[in-house]
Amino acid sequence: MKRLRLGAAILNQTPLDWEGNTHRIVEAIQLARQQNVHVLCLPELCITGYGCEDMFLAPHVWRTAWEMLQKIVPETEDMIVSVGLPLFLTNGVYNTACVLSHGQIVGFVAKQHLAGDGLHYEPRWFRAWPAETISEFHADGHSWPIGDLLFDCDGVRIGFEICEDAWVAGRPGNRMAECGVDIILNPSASHFAFGKHEIRKRFVLEGSRSFGVSYVYANLVGNEAGRAIYDGGALIASGGDLIAAGPRFQFRETDVVAADVDIELTRTRRAGIHSMAAHVAEDGFDRIIQIKGRFRPADSPLETPRELQTESKADEFTQAISLALFDYLRKSRSWGFVISMSGGADSSACAVLIRSMVERGICDLGLIEFKSRLSYIPKLTDADTIDQIMFLLFAGMYQGTRNSSEITRNAAEQVTRGVGGEYFEISVDEIVERYTAAIEQALGRKLTWQQDDIALQNIQARTRSPSVWMLTNIRNSLLLSTSNRSEAAVGYATMDGDTSGGLSPIAGIDKAFLREWLRIFEKQGSAGVKQLAALQLVNAQQPTAELRPSEYEQTDEGDLMPYPLLDHIERLAIRDKFSPAEIMDTLKREHPEYAADQLTIWVRRFFTLWSRNQWKRERYAPSFHVDDKNLDPKTRCRFPILSGGFQYELGRLP
Repeated sequence: MKRLRLGAAILNQTPLDWEGNTHRIVEAIQLARQQNVHVLCLPELCITGYGCEDMFLAPHVWRTAWEMLQKIVPETEDMIVSVGLPLFLTNGVYNTACVLSHGQIVGFVAKQHLAGDGLHYEPRWFRAWPAETISEFHADGHSWPIGDLLFDCDGVRIGFEICEDAWVAGRPGNRMAECGVDIILNPSASHFAFGKHEIRKRFVLEGSRSFGVSYVYANLVGNEAGRAIYDGGALIASGGDLIAAGPRFQFRETDVVAADVDIELTRTRRAGIHSMAAHVAEDGFDRIIQIKGRFRPADSPLETPRELQTESKADEFTQAISLALFDYLRKSRSWGFVISMSGGADSSACAVLIRSMVERGICDLGLIEFKSRLSYIPKLTDADTIDQIMFLLFAGMYQGTRNSSEITRNAAEQVTRGVGGEYFEISVDEIVERYTAAIEQALGRKLTWQQDDIALQNIQARTRSPSVWMLTNIRNSLLLSTSNRSEAAVGYATMDGDTSGGLSPIAGIDKAFLREWLRIFEKQGSAGVKQLAALQLVNAQQPTAELRPSEYEQTDEGDLMPYPLLDHIERLAIRDKFSPAEIMDTLKREHPEYAADQLTIWVRRFFTLWSRNQWKRERYAPSFHVDDKNLDPKTRCRFPILSGGFQYELGRLP
């Protein structure tokens, strides 16, 4: 037997937080040393942070990253460690993994396949390294090999697939396996999306099986840069078997998952893979870099964690958003959150997510550490219970007009108090009337619902914005906008009204899912967070903006269309790029409960509203990316502000 202990680090980094990022890297190395790890893989670009955007093109960023690397190098005695950073070479910037061993830099592996879809924009900043090519990197009077490298220590060969390298058809692991690689390290910055972790498991397991290797996958965790959420979930597999899996969505900033692998056993399995070509020629072996030293014998076997359960979409949502809110709160140095509570589903969901943040954070970190991470917030150190913490961190304000009902007022109060927040209530009706009277005087006529419907609705929503912003400023808090993805698709929101806020945590989630999630939370809670009976007051309602007089019986779906159908049209039109005619064919087949004439009306309405309201989507507060149907034009879905509005295509509908 030749048994080695491999480790995968999980880090919560922040772009350009040089000292903090370096501290967490060193802490991970120390945790690995305590577990007697031989080879440690840290996440992609962990020195700079993955989300530096155009700052990756700044020379001072390359220089500072190199300076931080020098602080990490001495920490690697008796270990092999890979750490990620950008390097400028000749005429471009490369995304690299630096291999450190025994307090020295050994070489750099450069990423060969850059992620350029969805929220990824790597080709804007980095150059893709050509396969089977090596060069030299020069700095401080020294030079090191860089490129498509393999490393050999004590007869054990180590190779790399850097994040996207493992997601492509011709992944580098194929060539490395032919050269007899024993271990493949995958330093990643792989963002969360619903169901994505199961895909990661498959490529890790399949890579370890088909290549006949031990495979180590390391990842970031938390809200690193504002929009993307990372779920951690480090994985170690060997010969097709998952032998260790790290926690997901943890609030701890640093963790290391370790497992023992038998190199001789994987070689035996690799020898039995007869479809694998044997690399017997000497050409290409100059890219195998020798690392001096020998691996010390592994100590007693580890008890390795294996989190193999598949979580529900509802639980993934609760964990992802609650963690993202916590990181956004502390990294922005805000003192808490404020929500304009309407008594409806969206604002109630945001309030419940704040409660989830506190419950899950205390469960993961413990009360003392949770408060320590937010120690900059006044009076928080004196809070001893979840409700006391919630009262300090969250305020909800209901702002009624003559069109508001007791039903929504009661729901807003009960949900705010139910999660432990501080509740405020004011009337903005007089302010609305003053604005209305001033415009009527300027126009020389009365405003009526028959002639001025949208204007009379919007002034109510906009009048609520200054007061809730004022409360937010007084509390030095972060105002959460409560728009959801279904509303964003058709612009069913008042700009500078209900869209006001610095962060829109549910803008990536459709309304139908949110309503189902709230029903689950009412009955049983989610992801270990206790249920909230007060949500019954919300779940019993039909969603309504409540901006028209009661005799109009306004509902969201009456203004638009049934939410599940709206979401279906959006997926077909935006994600799948179907034409209006193709969507009509699909809807007739899959929704026979609706008449064809009615479907035509709704399809026309969707495309008309979608095209008309791109300017609104451009102005929404930053939102969290939770799936691959996000409509955020800054991270996923680009559409012209001015367009033909699909008039030609809609004109061809019957």
